[in-house]
Amino acid sequence: MEANPVSVPAPPPWVDDRGAALFTDLYELSMLQAYRREGMDEVPATFSLFVRDLPPGRGYLLACGLDDALRFLERVRFGPEALEHLRATGRFDEEFLAWLRGFRFTGEVRAVPEGTPVFPGEPILEVTAPIAQGQLAETYVMNQVHLQTLLASKAARVVRAAAGRAVVDYGARRIHGTDAALKAARAFHVAGVSATSDVLAGWIYGVPVAGTMAHSFVQAFRSEKEAFRAFVRSFPDTVLLVDTYDTLEGVRRVVELARELGDDFRVRGVRLDSGDLAELAVGARGILDAAGLGRVEIVASGGLDEFGIAELLSRGAPIDGFGVGTRMGVSADAPALDMAYKLTEYAGEGRVKLSTGKRLLPGRKQVFRVEEGGRAVRDVLAREGEAVDGRPLLRPVMSGGERLPEGVADLDAARERTRRELEVLPERVLALRPEGPPYPVEVSPGLRAYDREVSGRAGR
Repeated sequence: MEANPVSVPAPPPWVDDRGAALFTDLYELSMLQAYRREGMDEVPATFSLFVRDLPPGRGYLLACGLDDALRFLERVRFGPEALEHLRATGRFDEEFLAWLRGFRFTGEVRAVPEGTPVFPGEPILEVTAPIAQGQLAETYVMNQVHLQTLLASKAARVVRAAAGRAVVDYGARRIHGTDAALKAARAFHVAGVSATSDVLAGWIYGVPVAGTMAHSFVQAFRSEKEAFRAFVRSFPDTVLLVDTYDTLEGVRRVVELARELGDDFRVRGVRLDSGDLAELAVGARGILDAAGLGRVEIVASGGLDEFGIAELLSRGAPIDGFGVGTRMGVSADAPALDMAYKLTEYAGEGRVKLSTGKRLLPGRKQVFRVEEGGRAVRDVLAREGEAVDGRPLLRPVMSGGERLPEGVADLDAARERTRRELEVLPERVLALRPEGPPYPVEVSPGLRAYDREVSGRAGR
């Protein structure tokens, strides 16, 4: 007679608090069990999260994603369903699973505030905790900070190219998954994007939402003018999409609608979504102005990124705002960062990595930003506690597994920090195509000496 099969609960369909602890690479859990067997799991360690190199064409990165990293550390738990799944793999022993049942993060985190520009080799955050706790944090923390830093950095470039004009995020439908789309809207807000089309992101994060209409609405009516008339009845202050059939004819139909409605005409703008946007914007502006509709704005969308926006404005296109989707939403020209999460200290002693091309400096660190005449001129990477001139960037955000005031998310404050911090960077660093020497990051004398000391005994 066959034994009854073990019943394993169905997994959650979403990465939520029930399953977040299992959003980890298998080797993390394998290392945890090995640490546990060797009696090492409670030994304090420091892990550093940083980017080794900038992607081509980037002069800086914009730190983002800290709030989600801290939320994970606050809430990570191995519930009954997660433990049963691990048991069913046959890979982990019962003593280890019993230990996981009481797993909590009790360590500390130091991080640069969201919206801070960062450069290669500089810690975006450092986790100091019993080594098993710090190890488990790697996959989830890196996932969230990588995505949001990547996208905030891209969006900041788009916002700069728009030169004060509104930028709206239209990217949700093509971003790589729902969680990524939500976190993208958050990162875009930090970077200075005006609004998102994603209604759920507006609810969760309190960011502005915006949108116009789709071509399908126009196609569903017998005529373009009839479609415009119908949409305006429901949304008088809307922006009308005018390129379904013939863009400039669409603008003329907006003028006809304005004459028809008279003082009741409140349409805010027209949107161009295809063709030569610069040429069409000039034509649309001429038609609108000739009809006395100078207040009606022109919004452009359709495959735009910072380079497309910069080209349109260099051609004198009279465009008042931009809808930007896929290329910003997936950071199309630089879709990944060389980000790493590495052990730099164990049991109070610095640890290094001497691998070719992946050199790692030891110990806990601090980053100092040196400014002269209101401009950032260099950063200094130093040992924690080392006396160095400049403004320290890493701040305590979590202690004993609980957030400190500096770790409480404020998206509007992060957005303002982005604006303020980017203003002090050199123009060559901010350029869409950076020229000249990269922004300098120096290693302090104290850290150099410590590196020589630790490297001299590494692996012995």
